[in-house]
Amino acid sequence: MASTALPRTPGVIGALSVLDRFLPGWILAAMAAGLLLGRTVPGLDAALDAVKVGEISLPIALGLLLMMYPVLARVRYDRLGTVTGDRRMLLSSLLLNWVAGPALMFALAWIFLPDLPEYRTGLIIVGLARCIAMVLIWNDLACGDREAAAVLVALNSLFQVVAFGALGWFYLRVLPGLLGLAQAELQVSAWDIARYVLIFLGVPLLAGYLSRRLGERSKGRDWYEQRYLPKVGPLALYGLLFTIVVLFALQGHTITSRPGDVARIALPLLAYFALMWGGGLLLGRVIGLPYERATTLAFTAAGNNFELAIAVAVGVFGVASGQALAGVVGPLIEVPVLVGLVYVSLAARRLFPVKEPVHA
Repeated sequence: MASTALPRTPGVIGALSVLDRFLPGWILAAMAAGLLLGRTVPGLDAALDAVKVGEISLPIALGLLLMMYPVLARVRYDRLGTVTGDRRMLLSSLLLNWVAGPALMFALAWIFLPDLPEYRTGLIIVGLARCIAMVLIWNDLACGDREAAAVLVALNSLFQVVAFGALGWFYLRVLPGLLGLAQAELQVSAWDIARYVLIFLGVPLLAGYLSRRLGERSKGRDWYEQRYLPKVGPLALYGLLFTIVVLFALQGHTITSRPGDVARIALPLLAYFALMWGGGLLLGRVIGLPYERATTLAFTAAGNNFELAIAVAVGVFGVASGQALAGVVGPLIEVPVLVGLVYVSLAARRLFPVKEPVHA
């Protein structure tokens, strides 16, 4: 991402463009605009919600594709071998995403919401949906390793297809039963999960890969990276802001009419994002990863696939359900928190030994 990535050297934030320097402000403004539109424009949420295929919102899908394409177009796919050979990072990512993440969200949901079963179930579903979309933005802004992010996102996607349903059954039926807690049902097919993965990751990944291969083949790497990428880079930020506006416009009335419930759901989410991100960065430091890969490990562990979680909650429990509201509150909390963690991550660079940069 060209015009939306923070600099690769610390201490030059003041040299950023206005668009980049006030990124948190633009994101908060997009959230506010979405909420305001959802509350003040009659029928807007219904009109946006009607533009979908199955449970996939086409406006949100468009925003995510625009957001992810520039980041994936920047990946140097000929370097992926250096990432797949890093077993420390791959095994750590699998442990954080598919063991620690769901278990932590299960524990937090029961600790904070023991009397609210619908919201509790919704949060557990959020914990099962590992991030494959927005994490690319946060990682790039924090100067993480783009190639590592692409590999970890692809790995999460494969595990998501085969593990989401099984983990849902375990955390909603088996484990509560063993602990003497209330149980819930989650019926979702592997094909449904695969379809979301193919749309939200497969399409932009293929577009990014083909762009680099064809662009370098016809014009060379220098032209591709110095002329083409700067032109498409701003699409990532525009796609992010558009997605946020649409998402919050769709759910503006629900969020603003139930502030107490939103606050109850927000508490375990805040704890989850902080613990997963902090644990990921600390683990990366302990096992000797350089900053770029440690921060990638942290953000891929902390982010969640909110579009999948919302779609599953709506499809299984209904659009007006508490489970769906919990899914909607996910990005309401995740977006500003992870933007803040981008700056925390950049400040933490000094805690890592100085090594040769991963990026050329």
